[in-house]
Amino acid sequence: MKSALRIGASVTLITLILLCLAWEGWLAPLRPEGSMLILKAVPLLLPLFGILRGKRYTYQWASMFILLYFTEGVVRAWSDAGLSAQLALLEVLLTVIFFFCAIFYARLTGNHRA
Repeated sequence: MKSALRIGASVTLITLILLCLAWEGWLAPLRPEGSMLILKAVPLLLPLFGILRGKRYTYQWASMFILLYFTEGVVRAWSDAGLSAQLALLEVLLTVIFFFCAIFYARLTGNHRA
């Protein structure tokens, strides 16, 4: 179970990084020549190595950190149109999957006191 959660969190985080790069780079940037919003992928690199290594503390803080991307996805799904809105919905889906994988992984790897 722990390995499935760890893989789920890792895959969704890497996919979210790639989504942010593709979205703001060439799929549906705010400006035709690209947007500085491509830099929103950079903060996602902060928890990446801790998530890949299975560090419980990283899972704990990353589960709260990812909510910023969830919020952005909800706002842009509501306010954007076309491909950008669809990409925003994909961002929301990825953040929700990551969130649940992260919190359950942190719970399963915690110290169990009776």
